[in-house]
Amino acid sequence: MSLGEGDAFGLGDNLVDNDRSPDRRKGGRLMDTAREFLRHTLATLAYRGGKIIKDVPDDFATFRAGNGVRTPIELLAHLGDLVEWSSNMAQGNPAWNPAAPSTWSEDSERFFSALKHFDEYLGSDGAIGAPIERLFQGPLADALTHLGQLVMLRRIAGAPMRSENYYKASVETGRVGPDQNAPQYEFD
Repeated sequence: MSLGEGDAFGLGDNLVDNDRSPDRRKGGRLMDTAREFLRHTLATLAYRGGKIIKDVPDDFATFRAGNGVRTPIELLAHLGDLVEWSSNMAQGNPAWNPAAPSTWSEDSERFFSALKHFDEYLGSDGAIGAPIERLFQGPLADALTHLGQLVMLRRIAGAPMRSENYYKASVETGRVGPDQNAPQYEFD
């Protein structure tokens, strides 16, 4: 469906989401804990990251949009740093350990591995060693920002991806690898 067909956001006539289907619930209830919200945030990073990171041209990693602008590989390495740092802080270790950029494939793997590690910890009974709202407002919100920067760099580099209504996306808590559900509502 293109943007010109139906309404612009793919929501139909109902702007209120009254869907209470079992797939929107966890353990028979709607997501209602901060810990579950963080896990859904990680799944959102994986869903969006999976779409942004795949199928890039070979020279995209080192594309330079201008002086003082990070390259895509620098951003991807930083995404891995942010997720690892979030996970470390959640486990009571606030140390910041940035890694130098590697290859697109290796840094992609590192990003998804860090998401998986953090998600597994959040899914456990382990104590959270940092305020959850600060984990979200700091490194995880920063990661969302950097994913958006990668989208813009793809367009500037001539390798755009299709836009998507992410409200309609099938993002699943716990699904934090590169293999994600197909987009539900893309447009150009």
